[in-house]
Amino acid sequence: MNTIHIDRLKIALGDRVLVDISFDIRRSLALVGQSGSGKSLTLKALLGLLEPSLEISIEKRSDFEWKRGVSLSLVPQNPFTALSPLTRIKDQMFLTRERQSELFALLGLEESLLERFPPELSGGQLQRVVVAIALGSNPKLLLLDEPTTALDPESKEAMIALLKTLQERMGFSMLFVTHDMSVASALCEDICILREGRVIEAGKTTDVITHPKEGYTQALIDAEFKTRGFRN
Repeated sequence: MNTIHIDRLKIALGDRVLVDISFDIRRSLALVGQSGSGKSLTLKALLGLLEPSLEISIEKRSDFEWKRGVSLSLVPQNPFTALSPLTRIKDQMFLTRERQSELFALLGLEESLLERFPPELSGGQLQRVVVAIALGSNPKLLLLDEPTTALDPESKEAMIALLKTLQERMGFSMLFVTHDMSVASALCEDICILREGRVIEAGKTTDVITHPKEGYTQALIDAEFKTRGFRN
């Protein structure tokens, strides 16, 4: 698993700079910030999904060709809107039946679910389905857009454990976009704190959470962990 270098990512709207950041993705990196911090813009820029009205400049280095749906795959935030409710699961996975079955087995899903429609599955099952779809191309980099937000605590914990296991087996790197410090700390080795389109603090996740240097970072931690008793 080689380091992916984002030497500079800049997004501008006219004279207004919305995002201007750099970071490295070694194994797993969380981009954390409140709404409007630039984390979603960053994710969309990497996937080539931003509006043409925005000026985007990305300087990056990796040992693979940067191609959405091949070397890069996205796990969306809301599986209910990512899948067609009127189409069977098997027909939304553009893979051989053998590959579908293989991925479902990896994700702990019964093969019979391939014959069902999305509304017939639970939220946790649907989230695993979209992970299976994202992993179908054996990506080098998996981008995750707050995929645990709609899950209950038990399902959230199971998803974190599953992603770690899948990473060990398949060897992909992860870029996780979230506002949830607790999930970031459980899933990612490294972290970048974003504020108003800038990285204000970065480092090992445990170090940043236990010894934050910025007041903004401390505020995020306090808001997340004040009722959790988090200490590491």
